[in-house]
Amino acid sequence: MTGTEFDVVILGGGSGGYAAALRGSQLGLSIALIEKDKLGGTCLHRGCIPTKALLHAAEVADSARESSAIGVNATLNGIDIVKVNEYRDGVVGRLYKGLQGLVKSREVTYIEGTGTLTSANTVDVNGTRYTARKAVVLATGSYARSLPGLDIGGRVITSDQALQLEWIPSKVIVLGGGVIGVEFASVWRSFGSEVTIVEALPRLVPNEEEACSKALERAFRKRGIVSKTGVRFSGVTQSDVGVTVTLEGAETLDADLLLVAVGRGPNATGMGYDTVGIAMDRGFVLTDERLETNVPGVYAVGDIVPGLQLAHRGFQQGIFVAEEIAGLNPRVIDELGIPKVTYCEPEVASVGLTQAQAVEKFGAENVEAYEYNLGGNGKSQILGTAGFVKLVRQKDGPVVGMHMVGSRVGELIGEGQLIVNWEAYPEDVASLVHAHPTQNEAVGEAFLALAGKPLHAHA
Repeated sequence: MTGTEFDVVILGGGSGGYAAALRGSQLGLSIALIEKDKLGGTCLHRGCIPTKALLHAAEVADSARESSAIGVNATLNGIDIVKVNEYRDGVVGRLYKGLQGLVKSREVTYIEGTGTLTSANTVDVNGTRYTARKAVVLATGSYARSLPGLDIGGRVITSDQALQLEWIPSKVIVLGGGVIGVEFASVWRSFGSEVTIVEALPRLVPNEEEACSKALERAFRKRGIVSKTGVRFSGVTQSDVGVTVTLEGAETLDADLLLVAVGRGPNATGMGYDTVGIAMDRGFVLTDERLETNVPGVYAVGDIVPGLQLAHRGFQQGIFVAEEIAGLNPRVIDELGIPKVTYCEPEVASVGLTQAQAVEKFGAENVEAYEYNLGGNGKSQILGTAGFVKLVRQKDGPVVGMHMVGSRVGELIGEGQLIVNWEAYPEDVASLVHAHPTQNEAVGEAFLALAGKPLHAHA
């Protein structure tokens, strides 16, 4: 091979791309990893990690603000957003440096520049053509979407600009009540902002279990976050000092900023995909269940593939594709088995089917569900959080869904993933010992109840 020939050429160095590179190298494949921005992609630099750093700062602020309720006389003197951003950037910087070192240690050839797919086995970068002997992997990620006619600029921002703010808005309108919208709403409210969420669908986090949406809306009302659901955005005007948002029905809202959080679109145009003949739909790259496109030898992973736009999904898909190219015939990834977490306060976490989806799939007479309220959980009482664990099962069959609301419940979804993916029965889990006092006990109690032997719960 020459210096421009590799077993695998990967276009995009985000969660999916770098996972494919690391696993491919581990399997003895020569790898070229092409990235036009920074290794780690959106997740590390403009998504998962920086937003969760802000959410942790928000949690600390709330703890200080509410400390007197538990006899700790702390005071919140304000939010130094410059220092918060320095903390956030420090976390990102350390992870970025570690990832760079990891890629280098695995002898992955890292190429900086904008790549263009020029054939089924070639990618051009800055005038140099890189050839793949086995496969090309497309992993070019996503971008922050807007609505038709809604231009981003000035005081109308996306999550990208929101992460770069060096001031805290006194009033902010969030357009979109999905994951990104409710997370930023949660942060700004903890930092002292007045927040209004506008969501066209009937409820917040509409892809989650309906009971979770209702619980989150109640918690947000208690925190002073206004949610306008089932309401459509009509337009916005802005000045040097703020924005005026108009909703259908002529209602207007004034604020310092409008955050447009209507989801993320696939970053798959202008890179030669269509020229090479890659099948696409609404900008997404279409693949089979083994993540191969209609062009043999070209695979796609992550946010450009229709489905959940989650970093850990892309990461697992990257590992899968590397193993597929290496001939290991890995097990197909079950999208329903991928856990989801929304990191607002309170958190929402889920895996598997909602109750409505289970009823649609199996029939109402063949589905059972149970909710265990966190009011009966000692550690949740200590933390002062409300919420529940909801289980959905096939009648006399396995658990097909697990849904939770409450502080820190994202840390519990790992067990839920195992339960759903391994098709466990309630009786299987009820016999397991859950440490006391932990929030994890709430999972155990829910399964005890579903198995017909409730203890810290009413039958």
